[in-house]
Amino acid sequence: MAKDLIIQEGDPVLRQRSLPVAKKDLGSPALAKIIKKMHAALKPEKYGVAIAAPQVGVPLRIFVVAGRVYKEEGEGQDTKKEIPPNRVYINPEITRASRKKIDESEGCLSVRSIYGVVSRHEKVTLKYITEQGQARTENASGLLGHIFQHEVDHLNGILFIDKARDLHESA
Repeated sequence: MAKDLIIQEGDPVLRQRSLPVAKKDLGSPALAKIIKKMHAALKPEKYGVAIAAPQVGVPLRIFVVAGRVYKEEGEGQDTKKEIPPNRVYINPEITRASRKKIDESEGCLSVRSIYGVVSRHEKVTLKYITEQGQARTENASGLLGHIFQHEVDHLNGILFIDKARDLHESA
């Protein structure tokens, strides 16, 4: 069961700062195996929109965003088009963040059934490396901007419950 692949709160890997992926490891079979495990863990999650490597027990600076997020954010506006593929972000770093913050309800695959309100920057700029080793920069707001901040927190050993208010359980 894929849920068994996702590490839960209490595991020390979720509280450590993840290590950068070395240039020599880009494109390696070992890295491909980790990314495949992340895709497999995220796939069955109906409400999961992203996953960070520590959530599958690997303390590396990688996260994956579900393709359906990009469809919701405006890519593939034609409803007949397929959902875009998941995107992999390696060694991500938020390089800019707006002063303005917005409050959104948030949950986490590693803190099951708990939700709370988190204040995050309205807009962020993320610098990262693709699976092919290409350097990229992406600006994001809305759901994607929120995801970027949540996932970078994971890579820094921070869980959303550390920042959330009005925590509550959901059935």
